[in-house]
Amino acid sequence: MSASLDPSRLEDAEAAEAADPGGMLRQVASSAAQVREARRAAAEAGLAELAEDGRPRGIVVAGTGSSAVPGDVLAAVCGPGSAVPISTVRGYRLPGWVGAADLVVAVSPSGAAEDTLEVAAEAARRGCRLLVVGDAASPLAELAARSRGVVVPVRPAGPARSSLWALTIPLLLAARTLRLADVPDTVLESTAELLEDVAHRCRPSSEPFVNPAKRLALDLAGDVPLVWGSSAPSAAAAYRMCCQLGENAKYPAVFGEVPETGRNQVAVFDGFFARAGSQAGPADPDDFFRDRVDEPEHGLHLVLMRDVEEHPRVRRRCEASAALARDRGVAVTEIRAEGAHPLERIASLIALADYVTVYLAIALGVDPASEPAVQELEARIA
Repeated sequence: MSASLDPSRLEDAEAAEAADPGGMLRQVASSAAQVREARRAAAEAGLAELAEDGRPRGIVVAGTGSSAVPGDVLAAVCGPGSAVPISTVRGYRLPGWVGAADLVVAVSPSGAAEDTLEVAAEAARRGCRLLVVGDAASPLAELAARSRGVVVPVRPAGPARSSLWALTIPLLLAARTLRLADVPDTVLESTAELLEDVAHRCRPSSEPFVNPAKRLALDLAGDVPLVWGSSAPSAAAAYRMCCQLGENAKYPAVFGEVPETGRNQVAVFDGFFARAGSQAGPADPDDFFRDRVDEPEHGLHLVLMRDVEEHPRVRRRCEASAALARDRGVAVTEIRAEGAHPLERIASLIALADYVTVYLAIALGVDPASEPAVQELEARIA
């Protein structure tokens, strides 16, 4: 059955929760608790063992699907000034350069993902230091134990995409232990508090015209989102939003980074989905009460994830791209990061985006927790 937009599903908490049988809203609201619980789990896991042989030559994060995003967050928080390269592997093989001097981090909530398990086994054969973030009673944890690796246990609770912070915080604390990231406990707590604040603003009982996540979800419905980041943290958040639009709302989106948009994505402003042909002209995206009757049924929607730390050229490109889009009738929404530390900023963007994708699913009559096509694919290749 095809999805159909019904804004009334977002009008109150009872309606929203009734359309969310898998409880994805509750799982998104658990982000702050995940930060605090993961901090305690990492403290008890003995991360100091990772530093016994000194700083690694490089860090490779292995994961599949949503379990790979923590690697993107780690690289963004450490930034371009990181003393060692940080890369993410989404597949079955380690890069050829990885060896005994490197740290491999295997991320899997269930600890049974075949590709992640295969990468971890290869890392063990090459003599790499191994860190596992996942179920303590899993094949991946057993492999780590046999290889003298470190395991940070994660309590399985819902799909991997709803456990981002439970999977990410151990990586940040491992980097802190190796003196590669400046993430003090005060920043972890301020990040948790920021996540709580976003959860309050985006709570199901908040009406759509004052709830930023519900409002953006309704504005995106029917459009093709182009989600761009203006920095490493905001680009990681933009990629996460595109993934969440796919998995939660079953909705396509296009990811981009402002410095790299160049001609290819800007060119589509003049394409089939641009609203330039609308006699109504560009709509004001800030006017929630505008009359949508005369607006085209489909169009592009540029979502700019802005950071407080942007290169001057990137800032000018953001402003020029937004103006160019509006001139052509393309809707533009800017989401600005909050906080000072890179972790705070990326968390604020991801938190809002997660709510947007769940609310869009609910408004479209889609169960955000279900993945029938993914399950069918897995059954066909099993």
